[in-house]
Amino acid sequence: MFRYFTAGESHGPELTGIVEGVPAGLQLTEDDIERHLVRRQQGYGRGGRMAFEKDRAIIKSGVRFSKTTGAPIALTMVNLAYEKDKSNWPVVMAKEGDPEGIERITLPRPGHADLVGLQKYRFDDIRPVIERSSARETAMRVACCTVARQFLKTLGVEIGGHVIQIGTAGYPGWEEIRDITDELILNGAEQVYKKSDKSDVRCLDKNLGKLMREEIKLRRKEGSSLGGIYEIIVTGLPAGLGSYVHWDRKLDGLLAQAIMSTQAMKGVEIGLGFDAGKTHGHNVHDEIIFDGSFKRRTNRAGGLEGGMTTGMPLILRGVMKPIPTMLKPLKTADIDTKEEQETRYERSDVCALPRAVVVAESVIAPVLANAILEKFGGDSIDEIIERFNIAPYETKK
Repeated sequence: MFRYFTAGESHGPELTGIVEGVPAGLQLTEDDIERHLVRRQQGYGRGGRMAFEKDRAIIKSGVRFSKTTGAPIALTMVNLAYEKDKSNWPVVMAKEGDPEGIERITLPRPGHADLVGLQKYRFDDIRPVIERSSARETAMRVACCTVARQFLKTLGVEIGGHVIQIGTAGYPGWEEIRDITDELILNGAEQVYKKSDKSDVRCLDKNLGKLMREEIKLRRKEGSSLGGIYEIIVTGLPAGLGSYVHWDRKLDGLLAQAIMSTQAMKGVEIGLGFDAGKTHGHNVHDEIIFDGSFKRRTNRAGGLEGGMTTGMPLILRGVMKPIPTMLKPLKTADIDTKEEQETRYERSDVCALPRAVVVAESVIAPVLANAILEKFGGDSIDEIIERFNIAPYETKK
């Protein structure tokens, strides 16, 4: 079973990750991981921190001659911002010594984990909450999850994401999105991200991309921020992954949890999602046909029925809220004086949605990898491939 942990702070010396449950024999290099780390750093609407972040994960264990050994994989990622500003971060993030004389942060930012994190752990300084709750952690999460993504790719399972809305700019509806993605995914879902990566807002439609950029420019001038909606598509999954038997094994629930565990996410849809509640059953459910194997005439369910995959492409959507850290301040209350003040500005993006697409692509990979391992099993990649390629049930008759 794939499982991963991350450790480290936004401005600490490095991020660390441990990935366990990886079958032996999987081809894996640091370049494989860096490919998606580079993608995570790209996107229109980024702030000044982009100049500091040049992420590369270093494999410390669990890989020999570019293949996994079956042992836990240890990853480290040096924080260049920490290295660059030696006069500041090594002091305020010191692992030993006395905090006396260090500036305390006492103004919690609305929309962040600041206040509730402080209340939970009884800190007298918000900095520990800011450092660990930061989306900077997703750099290591992408690195760890890329290991699972490599596993899926070896089996022919591909993941691709794109932006469908930023602020008020977006596709009119489900059909318009399908018109632009259905042809792409005939050759695998990676075609979606390869095309969307050519846009600095990760939108497949050039005209919509221009509108999204204009919206970002507008909010930047106002000192505000933007969120939006993205879509993730997965191809190559067989029918029957997941379970209808137990609530905690339903694949749709596990996928939703992975998306919602990512910073700033406020909602998940599968297939038609909330639009399914706005129409009647004949416009929602997918008719079943048999053409060599059982298939669906349409895919409004988004590739999941009863907590299990149908064999159709998996379609997920996530909603990201606008970033709470903005140039134009909000009102807050000081934790010491209790007086109302304006929030302090921390360097941040105006819109992080194009980057969040890569994170969302990544975090669902271990969920899907575990569903495959649960059904097919195996400790080495070769035996898993053998079992995974067994013909579907209906074609054996």
